[in-house]
Amino acid sequence: MTDNEQFVQAAEAHMDMIFRLAYGYTKSHADADDVTQDVLLQLYRTDKAFSSDAHLKNWLIRVTVNRCKSLFRSPWRRRENLDDYAESLAFEAPESRELFEAVMSLDQKYRLPILLYYYEGYSTRETALLLGEAENTVSTRLHRARAKLRHYLTEE
Repeated sequence: MTDNEQFVQAAEAHMDMIFRLAYGYTKSHADADDVTQDVLLQLYRTDKAFSSDAHLKNWLIRVTVNRCKSLFRSPWRRRENLDDYAESLAFEAPESRELFEAVMSLDQKYRLPILLYYYEGYSTRETALLLGEAENTVSTRLHRARAKLRHYLTEE
């Protein structure tokens, strides 16, 4: 980035989104913190000019996904108990907690499209581009994820 003020604004605007995506990918609070820090450090060091906030957000998502993938290759990979993390969150309603647990119980290939599509507001096409997948693949994964969530939530 060109100056500190731009970096601070970008970091404040997108830090939560980076963390949510990293946590959705890694299921570990500590790993998500590390990924968030690494991504923001990479943003600070980059000399890339972003044409818009959407361009910056797409770049951050792509860097976050790549950093998470490289983390999985690490021999020091650690896992965190989801219930411990869920206890530290404040949910407005019990249904929100159930939905959080249901989404986090999905396989990674279903969890990421759900997070990008519903929580970040990306279209199916944009989600496919961000994940490097075919649009039909993302549509299928969203459909299957919704079916799994429906089954999980009606079962309880």
